[in-house]
Amino acid sequence: MSTWATVSDAIGLVLLLLGSLLCLAAAVGLVRFPDLLTRMHSGTKPQVLGTLLVLLGLALRLREPLDIGMIFLISLFQLLTVPVGSHMIGRAAYRTGQTDDVEGDRPDL
Repeated sequence: MSTWATVSDAIGLVLLLLGSLLCLAAAVGLVRFPDLLTRMHSGTKPQVLGTLLVLLGLALRLREPLDIGMIFLISLFQLLTVPVGSHMIGRAAYRTGQTDDVEGDRPDL
């Protein structure tokens, strides 16, 4: 085993652990936070970053071009769909009055 492979495996392991911890923190936030908007924040930002760190660590461990290409596509899909989905959920909640905003402060949409 070369030095590059050993260093790459060690960095991959660290990234996998950090990504897993961020995903765990996002799951705890989904359970513990009191309202919709804070839960949405917990479900998107640390979850996407945790998933990207796990995928990057996995790419460093696998090192196959086909696997890295698939991991890149998964990462791109995560970056494109999760913020849009979260925005749509927040917008629907805001329009239906599910947020904790004062009724008079909302503009007519």
